[in-house]
Amino acid sequence: MCSTHQQKSSSSSSWKRPEAAAAETQLHLYNSFTKKKELFVPINGNEIRWYSCGPTVYDTSHMGHARSYISFDILRRVMADYFGYDILYCMNITDIDDKIIKRARERYLIKKYKDDSTIPIEKVLEDCQLALKHVKDVRSRETDKDKQAMYDKQISTVENSLQNIAAVTDVEAKRKILYADCHDILSSYLDFSYSHSTNPLDNEVFLELARHYESEFHSDMSRLNILPPDILTRVSEYVPEIITFIQKIIENGYAYESNSSVYFDTIKFHKQHAYAKLEPDRMGDIDALTEGEGALTTASNTSKEKKNECDFVLWKKSKIGEPVWQSPWGFGRPGWHIECSVMASTTLGAQFDIHTGGIDLKFPHHDNEIAQSEAFYDSDSWVNYFLHSGHLTISGCKMSKSLKNFVTIQQALEKYTSRQIRLLFLLHSWSSTLDYSDSGMEKTLSYEKLLSEFFLNIKTHLRSMKQLNHSSAYTKYDEYDLQLNERFSAIKKQVHLALCDSIDTPTVMENIRQLITTTNIYMNRTNATVNRLLLRNIAAYITGLIDIFGLNSSVPSTDDIGFTRSTEQQASAVNVEDIAMPYVEQFALFRDAVRTQAIEVKNKEILALCDHVRNEVLPELGVRLEDRTGTNKATIKFCDPEVLRREREQALLVEKSKQEEKERRKLEQQLAKEAKEAKKKTSKEKKNTNSKDSSQPVTVETVTEGATAMTIDNSEGIN
Repeated sequence: MCSTHQQKSSSSSSWKRPEAAAAETQLHLYNSFTKKKELFVPINGNEIRWYSCGPTVYDTSHMGHARSYISFDILRRVMADYFGYDILYCMNITDIDDKIIKRARERYLIKKYKDDSTIPIEKVLEDCQLALKHVKDVRSRETDKDKQAMYDKQISTVENSLQNIAAVTDVEAKRKILYADCHDILSSYLDFSYSHSTNPLDNEVFLELARHYESEFHSDMSRLNILPPDILTRVSEYVPEIITFIQKIIENGYAYESNSSVYFDTIKFHKQHAYAKLEPDRMGDIDALTEGEGALTTASNTSKEKKNECDFVLWKKSKIGEPVWQSPWGFGRPGWHIECSVMASTTLGAQFDIHTGGIDLKFPHHDNEIAQSEAFYDSDSWVNYFLHSGHLTISGCKMSKSLKNFVTIQQALEKYTSRQIRLLFLLHSWSSTLDYSDSGMEKTLSYEKLLSEFFLNIKTHLRSMKQLNHSSAYTKYDEYDLQLNERFSAIKKQVHLALCDSIDTPTVMENIRQLITTTNIYMNRTNATVNRLLLRNIAAYITGLIDIFGLNSSVPSTDDIGFTRSTEQQASAVNVEDIAMPYVEQFALFRDAVRTQAIEVKNKEILALCDHVRNEVLPELGVRLEDRTGTNKATIKFCDPEVLRREREQALLVEKSKQEEKERRKLEQQLAKEAKEAKKKTSKEKKNTNSKDSSQPVTVETVTEGATAMTIDNSEGIN
């Protein structure tokens, strides 16, 4: 008894606990505070509180917006669905802003002007001429190339219109032309002339414009398969909280009232804390600070109100023609930077884990956010990790209307699918510059096709696989199976390390490519017997990753492999492929037999019919038949009909290109032959001409017969 007990104790004491995971296998994120990758440690266990800067909704969203929101959607999905964090995600909508105010006011004034049918056409013409003069004056002071190009285009359009308008005799037609051609400059002129001399406009005038573009933004995000926020905040809904927040900053000694506005005292704050934590070298960047004050604010207007030129506005005194809210300092409206400090703190607390935004917001917006919040709480820690998405360029250049490379999200989705755009983002680091170009999208489309073909090939093998509750589903691993499984295991480790390394999706996508290549080699071995369960596991793993990355518009069931079906197909709970496959298989076998017989008897008409049903009929039904060399059995693949249509169109274009190239070469050969013959003919004619034009004896022919010699002069014409 004792000996047995001693033996057991000895055995258990020999057990050694495995070592904890290395630091490299834990999530690190590139933190803008330290400008390096830092180990991610949430404040409260597994919970993450995350604030993301949302859009200023005054215009249609563009690919620059997509750069941030797709990038952070990928990070959010990975942290939730791969690392298992419980995320509370808050995003704001800026619906009070100088750009919104100006555009809403212009729309209000131009509509009011157009609706007034009592304005004589002479007055309209005069106002258009004054508007032209005004825009030329604005253009002369403008230094931004994009805006210069915009003004030049407006000026050219209006000058042409005013030059040709005299030829129009109908008054209403003339009015309609002027309103259409002069709309932009007339709106701006009316705003310049009348906005500050009219009665205050109702706040609804400005919020109506913001709501329109906010709805458009949400629609764009949905089409890009971006997860909606858990909390959405609008500045207009948090004005009371903003006023309270500002009052506390004043009480703490870091802000002051001046002429019914309130400014943040950067110098005093910097003595107690640290201003411009993200971009300390730009602390004195007056141009950036002035731009951050808003389009309706100039340094000359506020210089007398500020203690220091680096101070920034928390509460703006409203001018006539601007939205207004009552405050302890008079009628006014929130500054730009204060909104995010208040909304993030109100919803997420005095300290939270992650703040994200575009890299162009680092200074002054995010630095001012941090300063305001630390001034409110009188602490040095408001947010722990600041993540910034990289810039977006268009074919290597900054997106610019003057360069005609300004791309809205809606325009991008007309050319590419949401999945393809997201794939482009996955193939690039979220924190680096991303270039949106045709060459980049070609690589993306190639990668998408690699995935699609891989899933189709896997499905072909799995059709003959029994359910996992059947013993025949499990087969012994041979040498090739073991090698593939080892490679599979190694790649999974590399993918994990890449995701831990600040969510390095380009490395993940490269590892997926390598796994697909290795698996394709395994499947394409001559006379190979494949382990279907192993193939299923590999395909399920890759499918899981693309689900996490948001490449599927909805989460498939655990048994689904590859991309989810289209929206129309998802509307039905029936798996069309499962039902249709037996019928398609029988039809394919019949076609195989007919085709084989036609090849033997060399019947071109029947072969053409077989090709027609493969190339034209079945693709419209979402079925691709692949005739393989060396076998008389076609492979069946179910695909999205739209994908098959595009493949067919591309094949026809390639065939047309080949035919045109063939015709071009044939024509070149014909022209070369004709040129050669023409040259030969010219040479012969030249030789004959030279012979006929000779007027002097050119040859003396001597004929010898026996011992007698005769001399003949050819110039005499003797026959």
